[in-house]
Amino acid sequence: MRTDTALVDTSGSEDCPSARVLALCARAEDVLDAHPRTRPLAADLPRADASPLRIALLGPYSAGKSTLVAALLRLPAADVGALVDAAPKTHEATPYEWDGATLVDLPGTLSGDEEHSDAARRGVRGADALMIVTTSELPGEAETGAVLEALGPDGFADRSVVVVNKMNAENSDRAVVLDEIRARLGPFADRVPIVPTDARDYVDAVNDPSLSAADRAALVAESGIDALAAELRRVVAPGVGGVRPRAQAFELLRVLADAERRWELDGEDLGAARTARRAGEAVTAARELVLSALDRESGVVADRITAAGDRAAAGVSDKDGAVPDRVARAVRDELEDTGGDFDARFSSSVRTAFDALVAEYGTHVPEPDLWANDLEALGTTPVAAPKEASPLAQGVKEAAKKGAKAGAAKAGEWLGKVKDGGHGPGSAAAAIVDKLSKHGVGRKILDAGGKVTDGAGKFKPWGKTKAAGRVAGAAGKVQWALAVMGPLTDLAGVAQEQGEWMAVNKRRQEIRDHFAEQARTQREALTDAGTRYLSAWIALVEQSLGGLTERGARINAEREAALTAIEDLRGEAARIVGPAL
Repeated sequence: MRTDTALVDTSGSEDCPSARVLALCARAEDVLDAHPRTRPLAADLPRADASPLRIALLGPYSAGKSTLVAALLRLPAADVGALVDAAPKTHEATPYEWDGATLVDLPGTLSGDEEHSDAARRGVRGADALMIVTTSELPGEAETGAVLEALGPDGFADRSVVVVNKMNAENSDRAVVLDEIRARLGPFADRVPIVPTDARDYVDAVNDPSLSAADRAALVAESGIDALAAELRRVVAPGVGGVRPRAQAFELLRVLADAERRWELDGEDLGAARTARRAGEAVTAARELVLSALDRESGVVADRITAAGDRAAAGVSDKDGAVPDRVARAVRDELEDTGGDFDARFSSSVRTAFDALVAEYGTHVPEPDLWANDLEALGTTPVAAPKEASPLAQGVKEAAKKGAKAGAAKAGEWLGKVKDGGHGPGSAAAAIVDKLSKHGVGRKILDAGGKVTDGAGKFKPWGKTKAAGRVAGAAGKVQWALAVMGPLTDLAGVAQEQGEWMAVNKRRQEIRDHFAEQARTQREALTDAGTRYLSAWIALVEQSLGGLTERGARINAEREAALTAIEDLRGEAARIVGPAL
């Protein structure tokens, strides 16, 4: 349907069907030109075309298509023989001017010649309307399927005439044949006119000099050719501006369907795309696993902090509003354990995700850095006495006792100095490491999978710095626990109304509110830190796998973008043509 005319609407109106279709074609050309896979199809897109409407004759060989053309053209006897032949003579689409339109005689389908079939398909795609030709012998299953394809998906239901030729043959029961044709057309039977004809009788009648005028008129009328001409004129009556935009919209849909098929991957492209897709799915699964654990474990932290607050509030003395030391210690230990438990479980989820990726991609997967707040080496289990705190945490707390004699605030300040004082030589954290490294259990706790010590009490290069960094992290946990407990040691609000029931209850509620707020804040902080930690590691994983996935990822991205654009265009074209049934 392509012409050399530029892609513009000759009507000048953007609201008319032609303008809408051609605008879509212009967009489609940009989409198809964007990639070598689909670029050749841009030449098949409909273009602005004011030439006469094309009516293609579609049907099997020997159905009498060429004879029908001769009859419609009213050819004299001398010219009929040159056009008609019983063999599948027509090798390519042959145009004939007729009544302001163009009849396009297509090669016969089902002739056994694939070139003929291809030429017929091309002719249908370039047609504005169809004259579907069969015979009184009735179409076979394959022919019926081709007719239904043309009427339905190809969109010719309202732009077609079905011609049942050779109806005057002996033993042809016209009523039975027409009923069977209607049955085979199914849902299109009421939309497509069915015209019985006998083109040979017409040609013979108009060219037989021995017939009387009355006999000739009777034979012409019985041949159905005049009725066929009337139906064809009705189909094309809306003219180029009314019929062609619909034909162009359907052709655009067919071109876009071809473009989609061009994006069906195979060979190396398919392998690369699959590799990239599998890697992407594996990385996504790893990310989702860790994020799920992060959400779950940060929620557990919040619940435990809230429960610790309830416990502290319940322990407030009715006499003086104080929290007994045993309750305060239990709350502090719970808070410290809560942080350590989160670190262990979150790190375990990261390790599980890492192991899953390694199982698929081996050494291409970079190992994640230790979780910044982790007390234990990733993948190691510390050796500690049952029911005792981690030796690392215990060592930090013991070292904090001297600074804690003046109360939680002073202890928090001291631990803050350990946390914020760095972990280089001479730092408080380094001093604690020196103390812990003198004991076997302490060395085990300080060791991060053999990366800190050599297992014999000696630090590897930079090992002591790593260990000191972990001590500083532990100090941060103890400091945080003491900071959360601050209100438990502050009796200023109760001292003025000592022993009064309302003042004690108010203190209890303040403690609950404080711990609830700390629970919310800590959960948000852990979620934020964990997400940033995970994102950094996933970025390294994706970068490391880039050599395996880069080509496939590019193909997948190009394919997805192209198919999305094609689908958008198909949706708009489908709205123009309306439902097929």
